[in-house]
Amino acid sequence: MASPQQNLKADLHHRAEVLSAKLPPLMVAAERVAATVSQGVHGRKRVGQGETFWQFQRYERGDPIQQIDWRRSAKSDVVYLRENEWEAAQSVWLWCDASPSMQYSSSKQYPTKAEQAEMLTFALASLLVRGGEHVTPLGAGITPTTGRTALFLLAAAIEIIEATSKDQPSQSLPPFEPVPSYGRIVLMSDFLEPLDDINRAVGALADRGVDGHILQIVDPAEEDLPFKGRTKFEGMEDEGDALIGKVEGVQKDYQTEFAAQRQGLHAIARTAGWSFANYVTDQSAETALLSLYMALTASRDLTGIG
Repeated sequence: MASPQQNLKADLHHRAEVLSAKLPPLMVAAERVAATVSQGVHGRKRVGQGETFWQFQRYERGDPIQQIDWRRSAKSDVVYLRENEWEAAQSVWLWCDASPSMQYSSSKQYPTKAEQAEMLTFALASLLVRGGEHVTPLGAGITPTTGRTALFLLAAAIEIIEATSKDQPSQSLPPFEPVPSYGRIVLMSDFLEPLDDINRAVGALADRGVDGHILQIVDPAEEDLPFKGRTKFEGMEDEGDALIGKVEGVQKDYQTEFAAQRQGLHAIARTAGWSFANYVTDQSAETALLSLYMALTASRDLTGIG
């Protein structure tokens, strides 16, 4: 009998094949965002182990003679070394929250948190793949890969998570997967769950020595609570409803609590040795993507955008 993880892998590959036959509109939009951002990101080549030729360099005393290019050197009075480009691609595990609370939007002019989380996840994956990196959905147990296959597997994973999130409240927290220490993790969610729960989920991943990034995605109204008068708030994940007679009276306390939640997330990331950022859905997706990509490349050398 196949294990749940084996069934998940089989389902992922099947759905990826279906998705590849018709490129999802969201993926088209995400790749457009990635293409815009990639124009502002310069590839950072450096010498190292690899098979791709980069440049010739004059030989200096102490340089390894094995790298001397005798054919090029024979054409002049100078001895040249043949340097190759560094090709140590990174592997990145991506997760975006697809729980019901992510479907919230306070205005028709703003996308939902889920829409932006998926957009940024796809766009980041596309940007990484353009740079030769390997990506995979967190929790699927699938070896990171690159190219179009990686993007379709990611799309299939999000589709499965969305289909099961209503019956599995735990989907609002990142799943555990024994990510190897050379991997990197990116988590996108509103992260409005209790800080202790978030800390346990992040800690379980960070304890393996992997680097990571946390991106909190919220609606503008969740930051400010701009409502007035008698207002009924409906829970989207069976939390129940709350009727407040005069919202203005609790606005400052709410903003204080919200700020404390964000500060707590920052502290969790700092303790894990990870980076943290927040994104509000009325902001530019391109700006958020560029900031996220630069955070990923800040502490380790990625291959960059060619």
